[in-house]
Amino acid sequence: MNGGDDKVAAPAGPPQPLEWKFSQVFGERAAGEEVQEVDIISAIEFDKSGDHLATGDRGGRVVLFERTDSKDNGVPRRDLERMDNSLTRHPEFRYKTEFQSHEPEFDYLKSLEIEEKINKIKWCQTANGALFLLSTNDKTIKFWKVQEKKIKKISDMNVDHLKAVGNVSSSSNSSSSIPYLANGGLSIPPGGIPSLKLPVVTSNETSLMARCRRVYAHAHDYHINSISNNSDGETFISADDLRINLWNLEISNQSFNIVDVKPANMEDLTEVITSAEFHPTHCNTLAYSSSKGSIRLVDLRQSALCDSHTKIFEEHEAPGSRSFFTEIIASISDIKFAKDGRYILSRDYMTLKLWDINMDSGPVATFQVHEYLRPKLCDLYENDSIFDKFECCLSGDGLRVSTGSYSNLFRVFGCAPGSAEATTLEASKNPMRRQVPTPSRPSRSLGTSITRVVRRGADGVDANGNSFDFTTKLLHLAWHPTENSIACAAANSLYMYYA
Repeated sequence: MNGGDDKVAAPAGPPQPLEWKFSQVFGERAAGEEVQEVDIISAIEFDKSGDHLATGDRGGRVVLFERTDSKDNGVPRRDLERMDNSLTRHPEFRYKTEFQSHEPEFDYLKSLEIEEKINKIKWCQTANGALFLLSTNDKTIKFWKVQEKKIKKISDMNVDHLKAVGNVSSSSNSSSSIPYLANGGLSIPPGGIPSLKLPVVTSNETSLMARCRRVYAHAHDYHINSISNNSDGETFISADDLRINLWNLEISNQSFNIVDVKPANMEDLTEVITSAEFHPTHCNTLAYSSSKGSIRLVDLRQSALCDSHTKIFEEHEAPGSRSFFTEIIASISDIKFAKDGRYILSRDYMTLKLWDINMDSGPVATFQVHEYLRPKLCDLYENDSIFDKFECCLSGDGLRVSTGSYSNLFRVFGCAPGSAEATTLEASKNPMRRQVPTPSRPSRSLGTSITRVVRRGADGVDANGNSFDFTTKLLHLAWHPTENSIACAAANSLYMYYA
Protein backbone atom coordinates (compact mmCIF):
# COMPACT_ATOMS: atom_id res chain seq x y z
CA MET A 1 0.00 0.00 0.00
CA ASN A 2 1.54 3.32 -0.95
CA GLY A 3 0.57 5.68 1.80
CA GLY A 4 -3.21 5.40 1.54
CA ASP A 5 -3.43 6.55 -2.08
CA ASP A 6 -5.64 3.60 -3.04
CA LYS A 7 -9.08 4.85 -2.14
CA VAL A 8 -12.13 2.65 -2.43
CA ALA A 9 -14.70 4.30 -4.72
CA ALA A 10 -17.83 5.23 -2.84
CA PRO A 11 -20.94 3.46 -4.16
CA ALA A 12 -22.85 5.73 -6.52
CA GLY A 13 -26.20 6.83 -5.14
CA PRO A 14 -29.48 6.78 -7.08
CA PRO A 15 -29.56 9.03 -10.16
CA GLN A 16 -30.78 12.61 -9.64
CA PRO A 17 -34.38 13.39 -10.63
CA LEU A 18 -34.60 14.59 -14.22
CA GLU A 19 -35.67 18.09 -15.15
CA TRP A 20 -38.01 17.83 -18.10
CA LYS A 21 -38.22 20.43 -20.87
CA PHE A 22 -40.65 20.94 -23.73
CA SER A 23 -39.25 19.91 -27.10
CA GLN A 24 -41.98 19.92 -29.77
CA VAL A 25 -45.70 19.68 -30.38
CA PHE A 26 -47.48 18.45 -33.49
CA GLY A 27 -51.16 19.21 -34.08
CA GLU A 28 -51.44 21.75 -31.29
CA ARG A 29 -54.97 23.06 -31.01
CA ALA A 30 -55.95 26.63 -30.29
CA ALA A 31 -57.75 27.51 -27.07
CA GLY A 32 -61.40 26.50 -27.33
CA GLU A 33 -60.89 24.65 -30.61
CA GLU A 34 -63.17 21.65 -30.98
CA VAL A 35 -61.31 18.35 -31.40
CA GLN A 36 -62.67 16.00 -34.04
CA GLU A 37 -63.15 12.43 -32.76
CA VAL A 38 -61.27 10.98 -35.77
CA ASP A 39 -58.17 13.08 -35.00
CA ILE A 40 -57.66 11.74 -31.47
CA ILE A 41 -54.38 9.80 -31.23
CA SER A 42 -54.87 6.16 -30.17
CA ALA A 43 -51.37 4.64 -30.51
CA ILE A 44 -47.71 5.79 -30.27
CA GLU A 45 -44.56 3.79 -30.99
CA PHE A 46 -40.84 4.53 -31.46
CA ASP A 47 -38.85 2.18 -33.66
CA LYS A 48 -35.83 0.32 -32.22
CA SER A 49 -33.33 2.98 -33.32
CA GLY A 50 -35.43 5.87 -32.02
CA ASP A 51 -35.05 7.64 -35.38
CA HIS A 52 -38.68 7.12 -36.34
CA LEU A 53 -41.94 7.59 -34.49
CA ALA A 54 -45.40 6.45 -35.56
CA THR A 55 -48.82 7.50 -34.30
CA GLY A 56 -52.22 6.04 -35.13
CA ASP A 57 -55.56 7.79 -34.66
CA ARG A 58 -59.25 6.99 -34.36
CA GLY A 59 -59.72 7.86 -38.03
CA GLY A 60 -57.58 4.88 -39.09
CA ARG A 61 -54.58 6.98 -40.16
CA VAL A 62 -50.94 6.27 -39.41
CA VAL A 63 -48.61 9.30 -39.26
CA LEU A 64 -44.83 8.85 -39.39
CA PHE A 65 -42.22 11.27 -38.02
CA GLU A 66 -38.47 11.08 -38.58
CA ARG A 67 -35.62 12.39 -36.49
CA THR A 68 -33.74 15.36 -37.92
CA ASP A 69 -31.09 16.20 -35.28
CA SER A 70 -29.21 12.88 -35.42
CA LYS A 71 -27.84 13.66 -38.86
CA ASP A 72 -24.79 15.80 -38.16
CA ASN A 73 -25.17 17.62 -41.48
CA GLY A 74 -21.54 17.31 -42.52
CA VAL A 75 -19.98 18.84 -39.39
CA PRO A 76 -16.40 17.47 -38.99
CA ARG A 77 -16.00 14.99 -36.17
CA ARG A 78 -13.34 17.12 -34.45
CA ASP A 79 -15.77 20.04 -34.26
CA LEU A 80 -18.51 17.80 -32.95
CA GLU A 81 -16.23 16.50 -30.20
CA ARG A 82 -15.28 20.07 -29.33
CA MET A 83 -18.94 21.08 -29.18
CA ASP A 84 -19.54 17.97 -27.06
CA ASN A 85 -22.98 16.73 -26.10
CA SER A 86 -23.27 19.23 -23.28
CA LEU A 87 -25.09 21.39 -25.80
CA THR A 88 -28.83 20.98 -25.68
CA ARG A 89 -28.83 18.28 -28.32
CA HIS A 90 -32.17 16.57 -27.94
CA PRO A 91 -34.30 14.46 -30.27
CA GLU A 92 -36.09 16.62 -32.82
CA PHE A 93 -38.55 15.14 -35.24
CA ARG A 94 -40.29 16.29 -38.38
CA TYR A 95 -43.42 15.06 -40.13
CA LYS A 96 -42.48 12.42 -42.70
CA THR A 97 -45.68 11.03 -44.23
CA GLU A 98 -49.11 9.65 -43.39
CA PHE A 99 -51.39 7.04 -44.90
CA GLN A 100 -54.88 5.64 -44.39
CA SER A 101 -54.29 2.28 -42.73
CA HIS A 102 -57.82 1.13 -41.91
CA GLU A 103 -61.34 2.00 -43.12
CA PRO A 104 -64.60 1.45 -41.23
CA GLU A 105 -66.09 -1.96 -42.02
CA PHE A 106 -69.31 -3.84 -41.33
CA ASP A 107 -69.48 -7.49 -40.30
CA TYR A 108 -72.71 -8.66 -41.92
CA LEU A 109 -72.66 -12.06 -40.19
CA LYS A 110 -72.65 -10.47 -36.73
CA SER A 111 -74.36 -7.17 -37.66
CA LEU A 112 -71.39 -5.40 -36.16
CA GLU A 113 -69.68 -2.16 -37.11
CA ILE A 114 -65.89 -2.40 -37.05
CA GLU A 115 -64.21 0.91 -36.23
CA GLU A 116 -61.23 2.14 -38.20
CA LYS A 117 -59.47 3.21 -34.97
CA ILE A 118 -55.82 2.08 -34.75
CA ASN A 119 -55.38 0.08 -31.51
CA LYS A 120 -51.64 -0.64 -31.77
CA ILE A 121 -48.64 -0.01 -34.03
CA LYS A 122 -45.43 -2.06 -33.98
CA TRP A 123 -42.27 -1.40 -36.00
CA CYS A 124 -40.63 -4.30 -37.83
CA GLN A 125 -37.05 -4.65 -39.03
CA THR A 126 -36.00 -2.19 -41.73
CA ALA A 127 -34.57 -3.47 -45.00
CA ASN A 128 -33.06 -1.76 -48.06
CA GLY A 129 -33.92 1.69 -46.75
CA ALA A 130 -37.62 0.83 -46.45
CA LEU A 131 -39.62 1.04 -43.22
CA PHE A 132 -41.94 -1.79 -42.19
CA LEU A 133 -44.68 -1.68 -39.56
CA LEU A 134 -47.76 -3.52 -38.35
CA SER A 135 -50.97 -1.69 -37.49
CA THR A 136 -54.23 -3.11 -36.19
CA ASN A 137 -57.79 -2.09 -35.49
CA ASP A 138 -60.26 -4.30 -33.57
CA LYS A 139 -60.24 -7.12 -36.14
CA THR A 140 -57.65 -6.74 -38.89
CA ILE A 141 -53.84 -6.44 -38.79
CA LYS A 142 -51.97 -4.92 -41.74
CA PHE A 143 -48.28 -5.05 -42.68
CA TRP A 144 -47.05 -1.84 -44.31
CA LYS A 145 -43.95 -1.00 -46.30
CA VAL A 146 -42.99 2.68 -46.56
CA GLN A 147 -40.21 3.67 -48.94
CA GLU A 148 -39.06 6.51 -51.16
CA LYS A 149 -40.00 6.00 -54.79
CA LYS A 150 -38.57 8.07 -57.63
CA ILE A 151 -41.23 9.75 -59.72
CA LYS A 152 -40.68 8.84 -63.39
CA LYS A 153 -41.30 11.45 -66.08
CA ILE A 154 -41.01 11.13 -69.86
CA SER A 155 -38.96 13.90 -71.44
CA ASP A 156 -37.23 14.65 -74.80
CA MET A 157 -40.42 14.12 -76.81
CA ASN A 158 -40.34 15.02 -80.52
CA VAL A 159 -43.88 16.37 -80.44
CA ASP A 160 -43.01 20.06 -79.97
CA HIS A 161 -40.28 19.87 -82.58
CA LEU A 162 -42.61 18.24 -85.14
CA LYS A 163 -45.22 20.90 -84.49
CA ALA A 164 -42.66 23.58 -85.22
CA VAL A 165 -41.59 21.87 -88.44
CA GLY A 166 -45.21 21.25 -89.39
CA ASN A 167 -46.14 24.86 -88.86
CA VAL A 168 -43.43 25.92 -91.30
CA SER A 169 -44.49 23.55 -94.06
CA SER A 170 -48.31 23.58 -93.85
CA SER A 171 -50.57 26.45 -94.87
CA SER A 172 -51.75 28.80 -92.18
CA ASN A 173 -55.45 27.98 -92.69
CA SER A 174 -54.82 24.23 -92.15
CA SER A 175 -56.59 22.88 -89.08
CA SER A 176 -53.72 20.49 -88.10
CA SER A 177 -50.10 21.52 -87.79
CA ILE A 178 -48.72 18.32 -89.35
CA PRO A 179 -50.25 16.86 -92.55
CA TYR A 180 -51.23 13.18 -92.17
CA LEU A 181 -51.42 10.50 -94.88
CA ALA A 182 -54.59 8.44 -95.41
CA ASN A 183 -53.12 5.34 -93.73
CA GLY A 184 -52.38 7.30 -90.57
CA GLY A 185 -48.65 7.88 -91.16
CA LEU A 186 -46.95 11.27 -90.98
CA SER A 187 -46.49 13.26 -94.13
CA ILE A 188 -42.83 14.28 -93.76
CA PRO A 189 -42.34 17.96 -94.63
CA PRO A 190 -40.04 18.88 -97.57
CA GLY A 191 -37.25 19.95 -95.21
CA GLY A 192 -37.47 16.57 -93.43
CA ILE A 193 -37.25 15.99 -89.68
CA PRO A 194 -33.78 17.03 -88.50
CA SER A 195 -33.56 14.35 -85.80
CA LEU A 196 -36.05 11.82 -84.46
CA LYS A 197 -35.29 11.13 -80.78
CA LEU A 198 -36.58 8.33 -78.60
CA PRO A 199 -38.41 9.61 -75.46
CA VAL A 200 -36.25 9.48 -72.33
CA VAL A 201 -37.56 8.47 -68.89
CA THR A 202 -36.10 10.66 -66.13
CA SER A 203 -36.59 10.47 -62.37
CA ASN A 204 -35.47 13.51 -60.40
CA GLU A 205 -38.12 13.87 -57.69
CA THR A 206 -38.86 11.30 -54.97
CA SER A 207 -42.03 10.71 -53.00
CA LEU A 208 -42.84 8.43 -50.06
CA MET A 209 -45.10 5.52 -50.89
CA ALA A 210 -46.90 3.39 -48.30
CA ARG A 211 -47.94 0.00 -49.60
CA CYS A 212 -49.91 -2.66 -47.76
CA ARG A 213 -47.92 -5.88 -48.14
CA ARG A 214 -50.13 -8.26 -46.13
CA VAL A 215 -53.55 -8.30 -44.46
CA TYR A 216 -54.03 -10.69 -41.52
CA ALA A 217 -57.79 -11.01 -41.04
CA HIS A 218 -60.60 -13.30 -39.81
CA ALA A 219 -58.61 -14.77 -36.92
CA HIS A 220 -60.22 -12.98 -33.94
CA ASP A 221 -63.78 -13.23 -32.65
CA TYR A 222 -63.10 -10.52 -30.05
CA HIS A 223 -61.37 -7.16 -30.21
CA ILE A 224 -57.60 -7.21 -30.73
CA ASN A 225 -55.91 -5.45 -27.80
CA SER A 226 -52.21 -6.20 -28.54
CA ILE A 227 -49.76 -7.07 -31.27
CA SER A 228 -46.09 -7.80 -30.57
CA ASN A 229 -43.11 -8.67 -32.77
CA ASN A 230 -40.89 -11.60 -31.97
CA SER A 231 -37.12 -11.10 -31.70
CA ASP A 232 -36.68 -13.73 -34.46
CA GLY A 233 -37.85 -11.10 -36.97
CA GLU A 234 -40.19 -13.60 -38.62
CA THR A 235 -43.23 -13.99 -36.36
CA PHE A 236 -45.60 -11.88 -34.26
CA ILE A 237 -48.53 -12.41 -31.94
CA SER A 238 -51.97 -10.83 -31.81
CA ALA A 239 -54.13 -11.02 -28.69
CA ASP A 240 -57.83 -10.49 -28.06
CA ASP A 241 -59.90 -10.97 -24.88
CA LEU A 242 -59.73 -14.79 -24.96
CA ARG A 243 -57.05 -15.90 -27.42
CA ILE A 244 -53.48 -15.23 -28.56
CA ASN A 245 -52.52 -16.14 -32.12
CA LEU A 246 -49.03 -16.61 -33.58
CA TRP A 247 -48.45 -15.42 -37.16
CA ASN A 248 -45.63 -15.61 -39.67
CA LEU A 249 -45.09 -12.20 -41.29
CA GLU A 250 -44.98 -13.81 -44.74
CA ILE A 251 -48.15 -15.92 -44.34
CA SER A 252 -51.42 -14.03 -44.00
CA ASN A 253 -53.99 -16.79 -44.51
CA GLN A 254 -53.20 -18.89 -41.42
CA SER A 255 -52.20 -18.40 -37.81
CA PHE A 256 -51.67 -20.72 -34.86
CA ASN A 257 -53.70 -20.36 -31.68
CA ILE A 258 -51.17 -20.58 -28.82
CA VAL A 259 -53.23 -19.37 -25.82
CA ASP A 260 -56.96 -19.98 -25.37
CA VAL A 261 -58.66 -19.03 -22.10
CA LYS A 262 -62.22 -19.43 -23.42
CA PRO A 263 -64.20 -21.71 -21.08
CA ALA A 264 -66.49 -24.45 -22.43
CA ASN A 265 -69.43 -22.49 -21.04
CA MET A 266 -69.15 -18.71 -21.40
CA GLU A 267 -71.10 -18.29 -18.14
CA ASP A 268 -67.99 -19.61 -16.36
CA LEU A 269 -65.84 -16.79 -17.78
CA THR A 270 -64.07 -14.98 -14.93
CA GLU A 271 -60.95 -13.56 -16.59
CA VAL A 272 -59.93 -12.05 -19.94
CA ILE A 273 -56.59 -11.27 -21.59
CA THR A 274 -55.82 -7.53 -21.53
CA SER A 275 -52.31 -7.22 -23.02
CA ALA A 276 -49.56 -9.46 -24.43
CA GLU A 277 -45.92 -8.96 -25.36
CA PHE A 278 -42.97 -11.03 -26.57
CA HIS A 279 -39.75 -11.11 -24.55
CA PRO A 280 -37.27 -8.67 -26.21
CA THR A 281 -34.51 -11.28 -26.76
CA HIS A 282 -35.89 -14.78 -26.04
CA CYS A 283 -38.00 -15.76 -29.05
CA ASN A 284 -39.72 -18.58 -27.14
CA THR A 285 -41.01 -16.46 -24.24
CA LEU A 286 -44.01 -14.17 -24.01
CA ALA A 287 -46.06 -12.62 -21.23
CA TYR A 288 -49.74 -11.76 -21.07
CA SER A 289 -51.77 -9.92 -18.45
CA SER A 290 -55.34 -10.45 -17.30
CA SER A 291 -58.32 -8.57 -15.95
CA LYS A 292 -57.66 -10.18 -12.54
CA GLY A 293 -54.32 -8.40 -12.16
CA SER A 294 -52.05 -11.35 -12.93
CA ILE A 295 -49.24 -11.70 -15.47
CA ARG A 296 -48.44 -15.11 -16.94
CA LEU A 297 -45.14 -16.05 -18.52
CA VAL A 298 -45.42 -18.61 -21.31
CA ASP A 299 -42.74 -20.79 -22.95
CA LEU A 300 -43.57 -21.75 -26.54
CA ARG A 301 -41.20 -24.75 -26.34
CA GLN A 302 -43.36 -26.54 -23.77
CA SER A 303 -46.40 -27.32 -25.93
CA ALA A 304 -48.22 -26.15 -29.04
CA LEU A 305 -51.14 -24.79 -26.96
CA CYS A 306 -49.74 -22.87 -24.01
CA ASP A 307 -52.64 -23.39 -21.61
CA SER A 308 -50.26 -23.86 -18.71
CA HIS A 309 -47.91 -21.02 -17.80
CA THR A 310 -44.32 -21.35 -16.63
CA LYS A 311 -44.71 -18.54 -14.08
CA ILE A 312 -47.49 -16.38 -12.75
CA PHE A 313 -46.99 -12.96 -11.15
CA GLU A 314 -49.77 -11.64 -8.96
CA GLU A 315 -50.17 -9.72 -5.75
CA HIS A 316 -52.46 -11.21 -3.14
CA GLU A 317 -54.82 -8.68 -1.61
CA ALA A 318 -54.94 -8.02 2.09
CA PRO A 319 -57.77 -9.95 3.82
CA GLY A 320 -60.88 -7.87 4.40
CA SER A 321 -59.93 -5.25 1.81
CA ARG A 322 -62.30 -6.43 -0.95
CA SER A 323 -64.94 -4.10 -2.33
CA PHE A 324 -67.16 -3.91 -5.40
CA PHE A 325 -64.34 -2.13 -7.25
CA THR A 326 -61.46 -4.39 -6.20
CA GLU A 327 -61.47 -6.53 -9.33
CA ILE A 328 -62.11 -3.62 -11.73
CA ILE A 329 -59.15 -1.57 -10.50
CA ALA A 330 -56.91 -4.67 -10.37
CA SER A 331 -57.32 -5.24 -14.12
CA ILE A 332 -53.99 -4.65 -15.90
CA SER A 333 -54.33 -2.33 -18.90
CA ASP A 334 -50.77 -2.60 -20.25
CA ILE A 335 -47.52 -4.53 -19.77
CA LYS A 336 -44.03 -3.79 -21.12
CA PHE A 337 -40.79 -5.74 -20.88
CA ALA A 338 -37.68 -3.79 -19.92
CA LYS A 339 -35.07 -3.63 -22.70
CA ASP A 340 -32.97 -6.41 -21.12
CA GLY A 341 -36.04 -8.62 -20.54
CA ARG A 342 -35.37 -8.97 -16.80
CA TYR A 343 -38.29 -6.82 -15.60
CA ILE A 344 -41.93 -6.40 -16.57
CA LEU A 345 -43.78 -3.13 -15.94
CA SER A 346 -47.54 -3.34 -15.51
CA ARG A 347 -50.21 -0.65 -15.19
CA ASP A 348 -53.52 -1.13 -13.43
CA TYR A 349 -56.00 1.63 -12.66
CA MET A 350 -54.40 2.74 -9.41
CA THR A 351 -50.71 1.81 -9.69
CA LEU A 352 -47.65 0.99 -11.72
CA LYS A 353 -45.88 -2.20 -10.65
CA LEU A 354 -42.41 -3.45 -11.53
CA TRP A 355 -41.89 -7.23 -11.53
CA ASP A 356 -38.66 -9.20 -11.62
CA ILE A 357 -39.23 -12.27 -13.81
CA ASN A 358 -36.98 -14.30 -11.48
CA MET A 359 -39.17 -13.51 -8.46
CA ASP A 360 -42.85 -14.37 -8.55
CA SER A 361 -43.66 -13.63 -4.89
CA GLY A 362 -44.75 -10.07 -5.66
CA PRO A 363 -43.70 -6.84 -7.39
CA VAL A 364 -40.27 -5.40 -6.57
CA ALA A 365 -41.74 -1.87 -6.63
CA THR A 366 -45.20 -0.32 -6.55
CA PHE A 367 -45.80 3.29 -7.63
CA GLN A 368 -49.00 5.05 -6.59
CA VAL A 369 -50.57 6.89 -9.53
CA HIS A 370 -54.25 7.32 -8.66
CA GLU A 371 -54.44 6.74 -4.91
CA TYR A 372 -56.15 10.14 -4.47
CA LEU A 373 -59.05 8.80 -6.58
CA ARG A 374 -59.96 6.04 -4.13
CA PRO A 375 -62.81 8.04 -2.52
CA LYS A 376 -64.21 8.78 -6.00
CA LEU A 377 -64.40 5.23 -7.38
CA CYS A 378 -68.21 5.37 -7.35
CA ASP A 379 -68.27 8.46 -9.59
CA LEU A 380 -65.58 7.02 -11.83
CA TYR A 381 -67.66 3.88 -12.27
CA GLU A 382 -70.74 5.94 -13.12
CA ASN A 383 -68.96 7.88 -15.87
CA ASP A 384 -67.00 4.81 -17.12
CA SER A 385 -63.63 6.44 -16.38
CA ILE A 386 -62.71 3.48 -14.17
CA PHE A 387 -62.41 1.41 -17.39
CA ASP A 388 -59.85 3.79 -19.00
CA LYS A 389 -56.84 1.87 -20.30
CA PHE A 390 -53.65 3.76 -19.44
CA GLU A 391 -50.40 2.65 -21.06
CA CYS A 392 -46.97 2.56 -19.42
CA CYS A 393 -43.35 2.70 -20.61
CA LEU A 394 -39.78 2.26 -19.35
CA SER A 395 -36.65 4.23 -20.17
CA GLY A 396 -34.03 2.45 -22.27
CA ASP A 397 -31.63 2.28 -19.31
CA GLY A 398 -34.34 0.82 -17.08
CA LEU A 399 -33.88 3.51 -14.40
CA ARG A 400 -37.30 5.17 -14.80
CA VAL A 401 -40.88 4.36 -15.64
CA SER A 402 -43.75 6.54 -16.82
CA THR A 403 -47.52 6.48 -17.26
CA GLY A 404 -50.40 8.87 -17.90
CA SER A 405 -53.23 10.26 -15.80
CA TYR A 406 -56.14 12.71 -15.99
CA SER A 407 -56.00 16.47 -16.76
CA ASN A 408 -53.40 15.58 -19.44
CA LEU A 409 -50.86 14.82 -16.71
CA PHE A 410 -48.25 12.09 -16.78
CA ARG A 411 -45.92 10.75 -14.09
CA VAL A 412 -42.26 9.76 -14.16
CA PHE A 413 -40.90 7.58 -11.33
CA GLY A 414 -37.33 6.53 -10.60
CA CYS A 415 -37.03 2.78 -10.06
CA ALA A 416 -33.30 2.52 -9.28
CA PRO A 417 -32.58 1.29 -5.71
CA GLY A 418 -32.87 4.21 -3.30
CA SER A 419 -34.47 6.57 -5.82
CA ALA A 420 -37.34 8.74 -4.58
CA GLU A 421 -37.92 10.43 -7.95
CA ALA A 422 -41.63 11.04 -8.59
CA THR A 423 -42.39 13.85 -11.03
CA THR A 424 -45.79 14.99 -12.27
CA LEU A 425 -45.77 16.69 -15.67
CA GLU A 426 -48.43 18.29 -17.81
CA ALA A 427 -48.76 17.74 -21.56
CA SER A 428 -48.37 21.41 -22.45
CA LYS A 429 -45.56 23.76 -23.51
CA ASN A 430 -44.72 24.24 -19.84
CA PRO A 431 -44.57 20.65 -18.53
CA MET A 432 -43.21 21.49 -15.07
CA ARG A 433 -45.86 24.03 -14.13
CA ARG A 434 -47.95 21.37 -12.35
CA GLN A 435 -45.22 20.51 -9.89
CA VAL A 436 -47.23 18.14 -7.78
CA PRO A 437 -44.94 16.07 -5.58
CA THR A 438 -46.51 12.69 -6.24
CA PRO A 439 -46.77 10.85 -2.91
CA SER A 440 -44.92 7.72 -3.88
CA ARG A 441 -41.95 5.67 -2.94
CA PRO A 442 -41.25 2.40 -4.70
CA SER A 443 -41.83 -0.09 -1.93
CA ARG A 444 -41.59 -3.81 -1.45
CA SER A 445 -44.83 -3.93 0.53
CA LEU A 446 -47.91 -2.18 -0.76
CA GLY A 447 -49.22 -1.39 2.70
CA THR A 448 -46.44 0.98 3.66
CA SER A 449 -46.84 3.10 0.54
CA ILE A 450 -50.61 3.41 0.95
CA THR A 451 -50.30 4.65 4.51
CA ARG A 452 -48.00 7.46 3.37
CA VAL A 453 -50.62 8.89 1.01
CA VAL A 454 -52.66 11.89 2.14
CA ARG A 455 -56.23 10.80 1.55
CA ARG A 456 -57.99 13.68 -0.11
CA GLY A 457 -59.85 14.03 -3.33
CA ALA A 458 -63.61 13.91 -2.82
CA ASP A 459 -64.09 16.67 -5.39
CA GLY A 460 -61.63 15.46 -7.99
CA VAL A 461 -58.65 17.00 -6.23
CA ASP A 462 -55.40 15.28 -5.43
CA ALA A 463 -53.40 15.27 -2.20
CA ASN A 464 -52.13 18.77 -2.97
CA GLY A 465 -55.50 20.32 -3.69
CA ASN A 466 -55.16 20.38 -7.49
CA SER A 467 -58.45 19.80 -9.29
CA PHE A 468 -58.65 17.07 -11.91
CA ASP A 469 -60.53 16.88 -15.19
CA PHE A 470 -61.64 13.35 -16.10
CA THR A 471 -62.53 14.31 -19.68
CA THR A 472 -58.88 15.02 -20.59
CA LYS A 473 -56.84 11.86 -20.16
CA LEU A 474 -53.35 10.99 -21.26
CA LEU A 475 -53.60 7.31 -22.19
CA HIS A 476 -50.81 6.84 -24.74
CA LEU A 477 -47.10 7.58 -24.32
CA ALA A 478 -43.73 6.15 -25.39
CA TRP A 479 -40.17 6.51 -24.13
CA HIS A 480 -37.32 6.94 -26.63
CA PRO A 481 -35.28 3.68 -26.68
CA THR A 482 -31.89 5.28 -25.99
CA GLU A 483 -32.46 8.79 -24.59
CA ASN A 484 -34.50 10.51 -21.91
CA SER A 485 -37.21 11.69 -24.23
CA ILE A 486 -40.96 11.02 -24.00
CA ALA A 487 -43.68 11.35 -26.64
CA CYS A 488 -47.24 11.52 -25.36
CA ALA A 489 -50.68 12.07 -26.84
CA ALA A 490 -53.14 14.62 -25.46
CA ALA A 491 -56.29 14.25 -27.61
CA ASN A 492 -55.15 15.12 -31.17
CA SER A 493 -51.81 16.68 -30.14
CA LEU A 494 -48.45 14.90 -29.95
CA TYR A 495 -46.19 16.44 -27.29
CA MET A 496 -42.49 15.63 -26.99
CA TYR A 497 -40.25 16.28 -23.97
CA TYR A 498 -36.60 15.71 -23.14
CA ALA A 499 -34.54 15.77 -19.96
